[in-house]
Amino acid sequence: MSSVKVKCVVKERCEIGEGPVWEEKEGTLCGHIRTEDPPLEPSNQSERDKKFVGCAVPRLSGGYVIGEGRSFGALDWESKSISTIAVIDEDKPNNRFNEGKVDPAGRLFAGTMAMEERPTVLELKQGSLFSLNKDHIVVKHFNQVDISNGLDWSLDHKTFYYIDSLTYTVEAFNYDINTGSISNRQMVYKMDEGEGIPDGMCIDADGKLWVACYNGGRVIQIDPQTGVCLQTVKLPVDKTTSCCFGGRDYSDLYVTSACKGMDEADMAKQPQAGCVFRVRVCVSV
Repeated sequence: MSSVKVKCVVKERCEIGEGPVWEEKEGTLCGHIRTEDPPLEPSNQSERDKKFVGCAVPRLSGGYVIGEGRSFGALDWESKSISTIAVIDEDKPNNRFNEGKVDPAGRLFAGTMAMEERPTVLELKQGSLFSLNKDHIVVKHFNQVDISNGLDWSLDHKTFYYIDSLTYTVEAFNYDINTGSISNRQMVYKMDEGEGIPDGMCIDADGKLWVACYNGGRVIQIDPQTGVCLQTVKLPVDKTTSCCFGGRDYSDLYVTSACKGMDEADMAKQPQAGCVFRVRVCVSV
């Protein structure tokens, strides 16, 4: 028999915890906090304060590549400095990057959205999905996106999975690992009433998708081949935001959460909102 155990492993609250990544070399969990005041050392503080860090991924040469505001940038963690790689959505100054992830060939895929008036309230169809190649060339794959969010690739690298949150769906595309091109867009899962808004996403060793459900207080496991929800794991917080696998054998699912927009009464009911959780399946004989 088996049971699922959920444990709060990072008790420091984030306004919006996002983008967890397990760094295998260090054996540590890396993530980022989306905030209007990132603890960096910019050349123009008043301008930098207005930008959001929408995604951050480790870089082979050291540091991180980030989506900050409407720019791809290289973050030197030691000096806390950022150098701009490319600027996107130049005709949409109210846009910002959101979720991002690296494909199996080393390209960074990341999407944009309009700045929110409050959580999930924003001008619709303003975002796009982009990729940044290793030669720093940026490719725009499509537009008309509401909130660009979870993304990952199948184990054989032939399928790209994607979430535009306010469509309440998980979609799949044919993927060409050699060129980074996507095609043949299809829906693989439609959220049921009460499951919440699909946010960050990752894939497990069996090729099943795990989706963090914002305002749903859960992560769900989906079979992308059948479009069936296989498992639901409830968490003690409503605003679950993203997830990734990590740990010694990658059997632990780490889930981030948010507390932005919650008042004192909400926080009293959910004191762990904004913390990071570990989901572990325990087998008993």
